Amino acid sequence: MNEQDSPSTDDRPGLLKLIREDWITHGRDWSKPGFRAMLMYRVGVWRMGVGSRLLRAPLSVLYRFMHRWVRNRYGIELHYTAKIGRRLLIAHQGAIVIHEHAVIGDDCIVRQGVTLGAAASYGAEQAPKLGDRVSVGAGAMVLGRVTVGDDARIGPNAVVMANVPAGATATAAPARIIQPPRADNPDKEAA
Repeated sequence: MNEQDSPSTDDRPGLLKLIREDWITHGRDWSKPGFRAMLMYRVGVWRMGVGSRLLRAPLSVLYRFMHRWVRNRYGIELHYTAKIGRRLLIAHQGAIVIHEHAVIGDDCIVRQGVTLGAAASYGAEQAPKLGDRVSVGAGAMVLGRVTVGDDARIGPNAVVMANVPAGATATAAPARIIQPPRADNPDKEAA
């Protein structure tokens, strides 16, 4: 996307519209942890646009309180410095870590136990990028400078450390079934 294609500031939705979209995305339920995490995130981003440091200071205190509450109560680590598009659905709570500089497109789904983080060293350049309409399964990890294309799916417990093309699916190895030892020969284990 070049500068001509990027939306102007006037085209971007305001705070209340974004919050309403997040509320609808989370089933119109203000009590869902995913909605509360997105509310905290939206307030955190919005407060940085307040020009006066004097006015921004109490908003920063409110944001820090909300951030700690969401992190400690719901296990969702999400910083205002991440770049998140519209209508992100955080489907479940617990053990969700999103890199401070991750980029997440519009209409994505993140489930419980997901990590979008750095691989080897920590820095802004090590943050993953998800395109639009990406679905990330429970327990999945997207690590390092990885780009996941539009409409891609990351399966449960997958560890992704390479780019995923648009529309593709990245899965974890299937479970291996190990039979219990037979009762007539307890010394021999099944392979």
